[in-house]
Amino acid sequence: MPKIERFRRLPPAGKERFGKATSGPLGEDTRRETPYPNAMASAPSIGTQLVIRLETPNTPGSFGVLASAIGDAGGTVGAVDTRSVTKNAVVRDISVNVPSEPVGEAVMRAVGGVEGVRIVNVSDSTFLAHLGGKIRTGITRPVKTRQDLSTVYTPGVARVSSAIAKDPKKAYALTIKRNTVCVLSDGTAVLGLGDIGPYGAAPVMEGKCMLFKQFADIDAFPICLDTKDVDEIVETAKHIAPIFGGINLEDISAPRCFEVERRLVEELDIPVMHDDQHGTAVVILAALLNAAAVVGKEMEDLTIVLTGSGAAGTATIKMLLAAGVRDVIAVDRDGALTRDEQYHNSHWTWLAEHTNRENRRGSLQDVIKGADVFIGVSAPGILQPEWIGTMARDPIVFAMANPTPEVMPDQAAPYAAVLGTGRSDFPNQINNLLSFPGIFRGALDSRARKITEGMKLAAARAIADIVGEERSAEYIIPSVFDAKVVDAVAKAVAQAAVDEGVARRELVVADEEAAAEHAGAR
Repeated sequence: MPKIERFRRLPPAGKERFGKATSGPLGEDTRRETPYPNAMASAPSIGTQLVIRLETPNTPGSFGVLASAIGDAGGTVGAVDTRSVTKNAVVRDISVNVPSEPVGEAVMRAVGGVEGVRIVNVSDSTFLAHLGGKIRTGITRPVKTRQDLSTVYTPGVARVSSAIAKDPKKAYALTIKRNTVCVLSDGTAVLGLGDIGPYGAAPVMEGKCMLFKQFADIDAFPICLDTKDVDEIVETAKHIAPIFGGINLEDISAPRCFEVERRLVEELDIPVMHDDQHGTAVVILAALLNAAAVVGKEMEDLTIVLTGSGAAGTATIKMLLAAGVRDVIAVDRDGALTRDEQYHNSHWTWLAEHTNRENRRGSLQDVIKGADVFIGVSAPGILQPEWIGTMARDPIVFAMANPTPEVMPDQAAPYAAVLGTGRSDFPNQINNLLSFPGIFRGALDSRARKITEGMKLAAARAIADIVGEERSAEYIIPSVFDAKVVDAVAKAVAQAAVDEGVARRELVVADEEAAAEHAGAR
């Protein structure tokens, strides 16, 4: 087997070191001698910029006092723009960079406490970026003349409408359907905010639409429903489906999300995917394929403990099993799911019947002993670092809770061989942005009727293959900004759709013929 190239790892401050670094054969337990960089502990947080309009006395030294107050509170003064000057006062717009919301609040208190200073207005870069929303519609050709108007609208459009009415498949060639996705949510499980409703969900869904366009050139539109009723969600989605080429379900709470997705997949002939489930599962599998290769273990030999048996956790377990993993132990609040218990959630019953091969009982601390992999899609701080030390040699830890993971990487570093999180400020960010743009791009391009398990497995392998032989403990997953990702995933998904018989290739051919005819007409 190839030798794993590793850095030397040191234990946390205040703890005794566990011997000298070794260069023995693959398979030795070297987890306490391979470092995860200590600099990660002080990785910068993602902050924001405040723009504060202030009126200060027009006296020497007044701005210096203000700047000192801002600095003492933890802010950094950036641009300073003078808006107006009078004999007694100066009004300025001051840009202040702050690392977090609490620091921003401290800065505002400090500014308000400076004698003679009046706060006129405050905004921050995040809110400014959302003013008026983040997406808009566009047009593919200008309308400047009567001929243009007659062509794109009445009377010319009537001919196109009649053609589609006679043959609805032509909608793919002659409307926005071929490249448009609906991002559908009821606002019940939004990020880490929980049930905040359709209005609160809207900025998140707009952001998702932005990502579809930016990364896969897919036109997406947010639909935020004011209902939590499964029947109403399903019926609404079915009613609006004709104009869309696919539906991305987003931030719908478990267990309702399982039924919504199942019914829509069965009742519609366009691809439907709940990204919180399957997008997450795809990238976790991609990262695990490379992590297992780094530590020299085969997928079928892994014992995996996964915490969080909700939407993402359930989908991840199903994908791991489909990829050849034979032993996954699902752990929830009350411990490992076992075949002896009865559960009120049908998906927990399924998990209990298909996982935990040895029917192990107990808490996370109990069942993690001897496991090869920990995957967390659950809650912050539930994994104690020293528990990782009871796992099998070269343990793999994916702590995915956001923004605070199940265990902080710098705390897990002395014990784990490979670490991944959902955060952008640590190496190995496992982010579903790597999966959903390419999956839908491939599904749309192949005119797939549905997104199958084979298509998702193909996506995971395509993502993993981008890393290839360059894989290491700190590089098991490509960057979300790697331009190769979407194309590789789209091609793999489209080919899998053809292989599995869900691609409507005749529609692709029809599109190509329509384009050729249009070009000839001009």
